[in-house]
Amino acid sequence: MPKVLRIINRLNLGGPTFNAAYLSKFLAPEFETLLVSGMKADSEESSEFIVKNLDLKPVYIPEMYRELNPFRDYKSYFKIRKLIRDFKPDIVHTHAAKAGAVGRLAAAHEGVPVIIHTFHGHVFHSYFSPAKTRVFLEIERYLAKKTTKIVTLSEIQKHELSSIYKVAPAQKFEIIPLGFDLEKFETGQDEKRKKFRQAYNLDDNEIAIGIVGRLVPIKNHKLFLKALSIVAAKTSKQIRAFIIGDGDERSNIELYAKELGLQFNNSDLKQKNILTFTSWIKDIDVSNAGMDMIALTSNNEGTPVSLIEAQASGKPIVSTSIGGIEDIVIQNRTALLSAINDEQMLAANLLKLIEDDVLRESFSATGADFVRNKFSYQRLCRDMAGFYNSLLRR
Repeated sequence: MPKVLRIINRLNLGGPTFNAAYLSKFLAPEFETLLVSGMKADSEESSEFIVKNLDLKPVYIPEMYRELNPFRDYKSYFKIRKLIRDFKPDIVHTHAAKAGAVGRLAAAHEGVPVIIHTFHGHVFHSYFSPAKTRVFLEIERYLAKKTTKIVTLSEIQKHELSSIYKVAPAQKFEIIPLGFDLEKFETGQDEKRKKFRQAYNLDDNEIAIGIVGRLVPIKNHKLFLKALSIVAAKTSKQIRAFIIGDGDERSNIELYAKELGLQFNNSDLKQKNILTFTSWIKDIDVSNAGMDMIALTSNNEGTPVSLIEAQASGKPIVSTSIGGIEDIVIQNRTALLSAINDEQMLAANLLKLIEDDVLRESFSATGADFVRNKFSYQRLCRDMAGFYNSLLRR
């Protein structure tokens, strides 16, 4: 039985954790997998429940965090080298940037036959200064030379990494979309909708708009608030918006909401204000059921899980068009897209779905069918097993 050492940055809520967990669990018994994880930041919501529910027992590297720290990263590197010597994997598969850097270097120095890295996103625009971005890009180009194959989640992502940022030649990439257990988003919708809307004092005639994710600058929640203020001045419908998540940017986002004159709830979640900060919600299937549409306003994304889950829940999407988003929605059939920082178009798209009940229903039905066929974890595991075997045969 081939052995896979799977290394992930950290167990925070998001696509990488689900991806790594499903692959670690469901590639057995064809592959024996050891899952290794770094540590999440205190401001991030833990997703340890995902691996626990699958009866997985990861090995944690206490020194491995997302942030750069030469001393801690050096210790992480040697701990992973020891794990490789003890476990003797045929494949080392890393997920996301920090795990990809430390893990691939360790695997290369230990002579692992197959080294794979998955880009769940990238930091080559909108994150850092041009000088810092160039440094990270050169590091990734160097690491790519030590990598057997690089996995991307979409054709757009592959194009960006191979043709625009020239991380590696196109033939070094393999496209394998994410996969999830979407059943909970498809079942019990009426009961879950009632539960959420009662908890937040939402009337049947109020249209709820949700935006899910970390409260950090790259997610650009201020764009969402600006568009919301435009929509509020134009629609005659009753609307409520919900910011689901938390992070370092929360106080700045709240301040901006005040500047725009948007009244919001914090502690008293039943107040009838236009905006509510819910913090993290673990049962996102319940909150999705309570919504009428889901928004995303990021400046950079890989494959945002929130939009896959939204479609599985039968929710129309309004989003910026960046990263791999065009590969996970059907434009003008499950989602309305706009350019980064185009607040007028974002607002127009929100308004279009708010005002048109029939259009929302059409988007709902199409989205649920689309993601059910394309983003199941069973399909992910089949694709990855075939990919692994093809590389081992070489």
